Amino acid sequence: MGSRHPDSATVFVSFGSRFDKTPWFVAQRRLVALVSPEGPPHSAAMSDGASRPVVVWLVLAAAMVFIMAVIGAITRLTESGLSMVEWRPLIGALPPLSEADWQRLFAEYRATPEFRKLNAWMQLDDFKTIFWWEYIHRLWGRLIGLVFALPLAWFWWRDRLPSWLKPWLLLALALGGLQGIVGWWMVASGLVDAPHVSHYRLAAHLGLAVLVYGLLLALAERLVPAPLLPASRGLRRMSASLIAFAFVVILSGALVAGLDAGLVYDTFPLMGGQWIPDEVRLADDVGTFLSTPAAVQFLHRWLAKLLALGIFVFWGMARRESLAPAQRIPLDVLAAMAAVQVGLGILTLLFHVPVSLATAHQAGALILFGLLVWCAGRLRRL
Repeated sequence: MGSRHPDSATVFVSFGSRFDKTPWFVAQRRLVALVSPEGPPHSAAMSDGASRPVVVWLVLAAAMVFIMAVIGAITRLTESGLSMVEWRPLIGALPPLSEADWQRLFAEYRATPEFRKLNAWMQLDDFKTIFWWEYIHRLWGRLIGLVFALPLAWFWWRDRLPSWLKPWLLLALALGGLQGIVGWWMVASGLVDAPHVSHYRLAAHLGLAVLVYGLLLALAERLVPAPLLPASRGLRRMSASLIAFAFVVILSGALVAGLDAGLVYDTFPLMGGQWIPDEVRLADDVGTFLSTPAAVQFLHRWLAKLLALGIFVFWGMARRESLAPAQRIPLDVLAAMAAVQVGLGILTLLFHVPVSLATAHQAGALILFGLLVWCAGRLRRL
């Protein structure tokens, strides 16, 4: 008698199909194309004579996006994300300046489902704690916009940008603007009935941040000169594939975060004494699977293990090729970071998702993704 429950392959394919037509997945494919083995050669990019200030600017912007994601992790883990119930892109940069401002903001928060259903015990001082994390998160996003847009205008005006780079920078600018809209779209999902945001919208928000971060790093890498040796076509293709797969793993991690799924099972390698917990077997369809905390944790665990295994295989393949130090060193760091990230994930589970370890785990995911992007760039066709 055939089973009516989806197997892991079906769930994985369906999981991907839910996102593969969305704007952030389209942008992710563009990022993979930028570092793909058949893209423009690295030497051609360098012939445009890009200046060092452009590289410093791109790396700074990527670092700020990284910090933004870390602040976002803290905001989520401290349950601060629904403390600001208005979206005012321009005048919202000003903090509360008087007691009347604080009372107004607190009154708005008391009308939310989160306060009524979960935080009715809160007083004004308690509200201020969660408010500041969300305020800093939004303010940092505005600062990223300024740090990116103002130098972009200056470099463009001074003709310091290679022609091939300009459309990519406009894409990054557009994605950054879209990120603010997606962020509010996510927050709005927790202000109606449920006292939490949609885990799908949370995944979209984080996924878009990862795309912007990876795109900035990919552009910076192409502008940094380095003596490189030819890498095999298989190695180049595997590097691009790992970027795409790492992106899917990060999305699955966002689903875990949005459902608080890391709190369901705090054991490893088994989940409640089972390799496949009962909740996974009872998920009748993909929608149910992706909305069941235990099932989503199960998915993330196994996707993360496959990613780590893929990185170790990739590193082993690279060790058998003649590569330059500028190529080999990032690959060694990548393999080491994969091991660290697996360890952080396990510790986060075993210690029941403390803020410090969970934040470090998200930061580790971004570092790992960035290293994959950098390694793919270093292995480009010469």
